[in-house]
Amino acid sequence: MRLHFLILAVVVSFLSCNQKKEIAPPQSNKALKKTIHTFLDDWHKAASEANFEAYFSKMDSTSVFIGTDASENWTKKQFENFSKPYFDKGEAWNFVALERNIYMNDANNFIWFDELLETWMGTCRGSGVLEKKDRSWKIKQYVLSIEIPNADVQAVILQKRKSDSLFLTRFYK
Repeated sequence: MRLHFLILAVVVSFLSCNQKKEIAPPQSNKALKKTIHTFLDDWHKAASEANFEAYFSKMDSTSVFIGTDASENWTKKQFENFSKPYFDKGEAWNFVALERNIYMNDANNFIWFDELLETWMGTCRGSGVLEKKDRSWKIKQYVLSIEIPNADVQAVILQKRKSDSLFLTRFYK
C-alpha cells in the first residue's frame, strides 16, 4: 500500500510541475480578413509608391506572378528583374481594389482571394494565395487578368488571333 501511495505521490508531483503551454486562440475570421485586406492594400500601395523593397518583401521566395500576357508566368526573381526598371523610375503601377473576397482554411494559415481592381489597363481581376510562415504572411501566387465584357469577347478574339498564333508556335514545334 505504501508503495502505491509513493508512486501516486511521485506521479502527482511530476504532473504538477509540468507547466501548461498557453495556445493563442486563432484570430477571428473578421480580424483575419481585416489583416489580409490591409496586407494586400499595403502591397498595392508599395507598387504605387514605387517602393521595391516593401512590394517584393511581401512575396515568398518561391512565389509566382502570372501577368496579363500569356508569356508572363514569372518566378519572384524574374518578376523582380522585369519590374525593377519601373520601380527605379518611380513609376510602377497603381492598382486600387474595388472589392475583395477572402477565404481561409480551418487553421487560418492559408488564404486565397480574388479582387476587382481599377488599373491603368481598366478593370482587372487579381487572385492569389497567401501562406502564413514564421508569423508573417507571404504571397505564394498572384494572377492578374484583364476583364473583358462578354459582349466584347468576339472582337478581342479577332484582335489577338495573330499574336496568339505566334505565341502558340512554341508549343507546337
